[in-house]
Amino acid sequence: MTLTSSPKLVKGGLVVLAPGGGAVRNSIALQYNPDTLTRSYQVQGVGGDGGGERAQPFRLKGPAIETIKLDAEIDATDQLEFPESHANAVAFGIAPQLAVLEALVNPSVDELLAVAAQTAGGTLEILPPEAPLVLFVWTRNRVVPVRVTDFSITEEAFDPSLNPIRAKVSLGLRVMSTEDLGFTHKGGTIFLSYLRAREALAAKAGRATLTSLGINNIP
Repeated sequence: MTLTSSPKLVKGGLVVLAPGGGAVRNSIALQYNPDTLTRSYQVQGVGGDGGGERAQPFRLKGPAIETIKLDAEIDATDQLEFPESHANAVAFGIAPQLAVLEALVNPSVDELLAVAAQTAGGTLEILPPEAPLVLFVWTRNRVVPVRVTDFSITEEAFDPSLNPIRAKVSLGLRVMSTEDLGFTHKGGTIFLSYLRAREALAAKAGRATLTSLGINNIP
């Protein structure tokens, strides 16, 4: 589904796959692309505190832990101008779009009932249900598996029935790497493609000369 009927353009969003990377369950396009997107990295060096890290200071034990944060706006004002074409917006405002996002952080009712049935049946070890594989898509060159870590909704306007008609959604996403998923998991292979695309972009940047840095050679 999409969160808007705005004119055609490339938008960021999320694709939800079945657990393990199976069939596409849903696709969510942001109604308005955010003005800013924050990415941060935690470097994964070898060793911990003390001598081990000092002994091998230049070794990386795995990909850096990348986190992505963005704010997205959802607004039903345009749809409400043409109520005959947007019955759901009239009846529910943007509540359906918010519910789609909320499903990213909640197990389904069926999954919860299945766990309850196992508990009632005396199952000794109950594994939590596996969540779908979520992909963050920001152009075709940036498709990466993520886990939602932070999620908040600020509802800013309501219709006479108190349905939300405008809201701001804040999303925090943790990129899932091969350290998390392994090399054979669908998400792991998608991460490797993402990392390879970043390497290809880096190769296009060229490099500065030493003289531009104020030196003629390495001391």
